[in-house]
Amino acid sequence: MNPHQKPPTSIFSLVSSLARHSGLIVQMANREVIARYKESILGLLWSFVHPLLMLAVYTFIFSVVFKVKWGVEIGDGKPDFALILFAGLITHTLLSEVLNTAHGLILNNINYVKKVVFPLEILSVVSVVTALFHAVVSISILLIALMIMNGHLYWTVFLFPIVIMPLVILSLGFSWVLASLGVFVRDVGQLMGIVTTVLLFLSPIFFPVSAIPEPYQIFIFLNPLTFIIEQIREVLIWGRMPNWQGLGIYTLFSTAFCWIGFVWFQKTRKWFADVI
Repeated sequence: MNPHQKPPTSIFSLVSSLARHSGLIVQMANREVIARYKESILGLLWSFVHPLLMLAVYTFIFSVVFKVKWGVEIGDGKPDFALILFAGLITHTLLSEVLNTAHGLILNNINYVKKVVFPLEILSVVSVVTALFHAVVSISILLIALMIMNGHLYWTVFLFPIVIMPLVILSLGFSWVLASLGVFVRDVGQLMGIVTTVLLFLSPIFFPVSAIPEPYQIFIFLNPLTFIIEQIREVLIWGRMPNWQGLGIYTLFSTAFCWIGFVWFQKTRKWFADVI
């Protein structure tokens, strides 16, 4: 690789880079997951135990103690608020994990920055894949809980990858932008902590969108999590078809933003070594 050559920014170069380094991405993502639970007694099993314990706590607090109702019952009418809440939290956690780690991707991998031949753009991909792994584990627990409660799963669960993919693409775009900004503005990490907290309470996680007065619903729908959370609940919990038109528009927007994030990252990466 010529160090003086401008990094490619086309969509073709992006897809080509991801395909060419797919093995490295999987290897690094696997290392990140293992490193997170390194030296713990349960090890990788924590990725399953943690969401399981959280679901148990949510079920007890919201369904047994407070007896909160969402307004739509599952199956034979058993408490359903905890599962609906859990589905929303899984979606939020996926995005927030990417946002909260993106600012340090370059700063924490300075040794890669000094290597001209290393594809720095895959660091964001590794981060997203790692977050997606934990989301899939949590979704698996949610499906087990739904199976126990209903005695069956709706066939629409197979549409989950299609529904979640636009958010994954959008998260990747955010990661590239924040990874670059994190090099030049060290306050990005602090800001993302605030942003993810705001997103938590401005997402329909603890409440349905219909509970918000109509004049203020626009602020909820401006949240990139809102639409995906509702569609995930549609296909996993209520067994209904997703909003295909909305998914199409969301996917187009996510893809465009992802490419913009990639272009920004490629345009600014030449200054990383100097700033660090």
